[in-house]
Amino acid sequence: MYPGAHADRFPDKPAVVVAESGELLTYRELDDHSRRLARFLYDAGFRRGDHIALLTDNSPRAFEVYWAAARSGLYLTAVNSHLSADEISYIVNDCEARALVVSAALRESAERIVERTPAVRVRLVFGGTAAGHASYEAALATASSEPLPAQPRGADMLYSSGTTGRPKGIRKPLPDREVHEPGDIYTELFPRLYGFDADTVYLSPAPIYHAAPLRYATVIQAVGGTVVLMRRFDAQNALAAIERYRVTHSQWVPTMFVRMLKLPASARRRHDLSSQQVAIHAAAPCPVEVKQAMIDWWGPILVEYYAATEAIGTTFITSEEWLRRPGSVGRAALGILHICGDDGTELPPGQTGTVYFERDDPLFEYHNDPVKTARARHPEHPTWSTLGDVGHLDSDGFLYLTDRRDFLIISGGVNIYPQEIENSLALHPKVFDVAVVGAPDEEMGESVRAVVQPAAGAQPGPALAAELAEFLRGRIASYKIPRRFDFVAELPRTPTGKMAKKMLRI
Repeated sequence: MYPGAHADRFPDKPAVVVAESGELLTYRELDDHSRRLARFLYDAGFRRGDHIALLTDNSPRAFEVYWAAARSGLYLTAVNSHLSADEISYIVNDCEARALVVSAALRESAERIVERTPAVRVRLVFGGTAAGHASYEAALATASSEPLPAQPRGADMLYSSGTTGRPKGIRKPLPDREVHEPGDIYTELFPRLYGFDADTVYLSPAPIYHAAPLRYATVIQAVGGTVVLMRRFDAQNALAAIERYRVTHSQWVPTMFVRMLKLPASARRRHDLSSQQVAIHAAAPCPVEVKQAMIDWWGPILVEYYAATEAIGTTFITSEEWLRRPGSVGRAALGILHICGDDGTELPPGQTGTVYFERDDPLFEYHNDPVKTARARHPEHPTWSTLGDVGHLDSDGFLYLTDRRDFLIISGGVNIYPQEIENSLALHPKVFDVAVVGAPDEEMGESVRAVVQPAAGAQPGPALAAELAEFLRGRIASYKIPRRFDFVAELPRTPTGKMAKKMLRI
């Protein structure tokens, strides 16, 4: 399904509503605007397999561009709007985009990259003006509203977050079908897992350029629901949006849970949250204490999944299952799980190794990076892929993640995974945010270093460091307690909640 299937049934129903302002994009408008943009690009010479890039804030226009690409066989790359001009130019050039649509809210970046992206021959700006860009609104007004004679299904080609290196485009073959024909894995899987349907009201508080918000929101539109799009996450405003729009489904990252849990009790009780049916979370490890506190507050409506932009597979776990297996991210819902040792040998339940998913679907590749693509494949099983995460399975097939292999600290020959330490510190009342990384150590090779953003009113310094170290005693092994605590005003998280640890290395 796609929005055009719903424009006749309920043309005035909101496909998107902006949480803060109430701005609406109806199904009639989404279908018409995406159809006109598809026609405009087709008339400009774009054909199946060509590439369009999108640089936007959280605007309803983003979905018009997405569905224009989806109904004309184009690849779409949504670019992280928080990147520098050089980083944006790299992605636009690397994905080989020939068209670029930008929001006027990002005019400065858009103008700075014009000369740095010479292969782009169509530039459109919506919501205002930008030097070197034509009007998006004028382009749609002059384009024919007739659908293309064929509407081959396009695909996204999104870029990794770059938390451990330069972002890479994640590319899969285009589907061999029309946009209205069945076969989309997400449109088939998500309604089954979460109960998405035309009555769903879905709160999306994260940046829309990221894979999960973009893919989940467009599935909601494919089934005829309504997306409530926050311009930016704010803990109190998110709770207000749930009440105002009678949100049934939502998606979060653990840092958002922590921000909401640290609101005063009176603020947390201020809003009626009873419309919620499912609260989805993923994208980063969730400390057990944080998830338990959210279930205590919202009830057993939390569901967690483990997946990635690469779409190599998915796990899924309900609140009820998690309460019986705290810390698990669930069993495979898409693909087959395998845990392998460093030599590629498959390991039995209970043993820790690299997590692989086996899929029969066409495999992704990292665009222009065959070496990284090869590293993501199992050496003996070409249909098994990994993200580099480490974990183990229990006897019932539930996955427990340890950490990213890239984040491993080896101290005196002992493997230390930062996630356990971070989880232990996360809910200390004087810790607002924390990251644990390895620091060079002449004696041990590496030692454990904690970088802490203190909570409001907490005084950074040796006294707080000693308090945090003491807090960890008895919670984790003594050799895992950080030898060094550094305090910063703000930690470098991406807008989707992932810690950019490469910026903390010393």
